[in-house]
Amino acid sequence: MNMYLEDQVFVADILIVDDKLENIRFLSEFLSKNNYQVRKAINGQAALTSVNSLPPDLILLDINMPGMGGYEVCQHLKNDPATFEIPVIFLSAGNEVNDKILAFEAGGIDYITKPFNLEEILVRVQTQLKVQQLQKNLRARNQEVQNMLLELQKTEAALIQKEKLVNASQITAGISHEINNPLSFIVGNLKPASEYSENLITLIELYQKAFPDATPEIKDFIEDIELDFLVPDLRTIINSLHTGAERIRSVINAMHIFSRLDESGIKPIDIQESMESVLTILRYQLVLNNGAVNILVVKNYEDTPKILGQGNLLNQALLNILQNAIQALESKISTVTDSSFNPTIWLSISTTEQQQIRISIKDNGIGITPENQLRLFEPFFTTKSPGKGVGLGLFTSYQIITEFHKGSLTYDAFPEEGSEFIIEIS
Repeated sequence: MNMYLEDQVFVADILIVDDKLENIRFLSEFLSKNNYQVRKAINGQAALTSVNSLPPDLILLDINMPGMGGYEVCQHLKNDPATFEIPVIFLSAGNEVNDKILAFEAGGIDYITKPFNLEEILVRVQTQLKVQQLQKNLRARNQEVQNMLLELQKTEAALIQKEKLVNASQITAGISHEINNPLSFIVGNLKPASEYSENLITLIELYQKAFPDATPEIKDFIEDIELDFLVPDLRTIINSLHTGAERIRSVINAMHIFSRLDESGIKPIDIQESMESVLTILRYQLVLNNGAVNILVVKNYEDTPKILGQGNLLNQALLNILQNAIQALESKISTVTDSSFNPTIWLSISTTEQQQIRISIKDNGIGITPENQLRLFEPFFTTKSPGKGVGLGLFTSYQIITEFHKGSLTYDAFPEEGSEFIIEIS
């Protein structure tokens, strides 16, 4: 542990470990005179206890001690992540090459033979403390560089995502406008077209009743157009046009809700409405393998209050997480051999005891390996093959939930594979 004098001059803390009291006293007095903070231990166990309670900056460690020897003490220190960086200088009366090899193999950084030369000890201590300090400075600098790199990645990712959101909103607005106008024309004319067709059908039926014996020309034409089939089929077509138009209208409405075209800033958000709009946008992605496989969506929505937030951003976060679930299921389908596998996404919306809205998006896809789970929310991290993704989806969702809405986004894995992303937001 680094110690400081009143004028903030660095004072190193040195632990001397030796079963010979005269050696400890001799080294302690000398190092103290050279402005080092000195602690003492007369055996290996006492040394480990002292280190664990307060790690020193450097250890002078005798090799030959009763009980736990110096090699064993050093191995204990090097096997502990909390103490493995502490430099150890071995002290020994032995000057054989094998003794030195064993010392360095145990983790020692230097080796001093007895009888001691005080000037040599001082130089070696100063050198190792300087090396240790340079290493600490280098690690700190490396950490600064890593932090700067991460911030740059976050900034770059945020700029990319912002541009994508702006472009998506503009495209959505354009599509909505271009489709909505002709759609309104179609919907507006469908009702009178339906009424006119029914009137014409009624008129034909009245003519048939009034003039059952039609001319041969009319009879031939009725047979050619298959009037008995045409009438019910026309009604079916009109109904299909109604259904299709309403389907288009629901998609336009979902796009409108998804991008919140007429809203800006903080607004009340209906989570269920947002989730349904995202599902509508993703409807075509829920059908895989050219229509051969359908992803089942199981919903469990509780009545929850609206939350204040930025609707378009929150919808983007939900979209990203749901797309991640779909891709996980798609990957599993491509590898699974069990024909009974049913790809499923479970959606749950509820209120926690802390009155937060809890959104769960769970799938039974391929899951995520433990080593990758730690990096899920890093910018530009992806497990997908090249061209399949750039690693911004989950990172963007995490930023939207945690920074813009002050909530939390966490991940849970399951032994039988599959993933669950949990959003909690006030």
